[in-house]
Amino acid sequence: MSSPLAPTRISAAVVGALVGAAAGILLVTAAGTLPITVSGLFAGLAVGVSALAGAVVGAAVTPGNTRSDQR
Repeated sequence: MSSPLAPTRISAAVVGALVGAAAGILLVTAAGTLPITVSGLFAGLAVGVSALAGAVVGAAVTPGNTRSDQR
């Protein structure tokens, strides 16, 4: 049985956070093209929340974490 903070889970969380941050940057960039003003708070929240969500999903969905009914 592996520990809850196995290296695979940590690396998956880091990759998920990077992907989430990239998605947040794209969101801020897309919002900047609209005729609205993008504040620093919005930009920080968009990138931060996306990175946090990506880290959670990355840690939860690791290759050995399936619930199949194989016998």
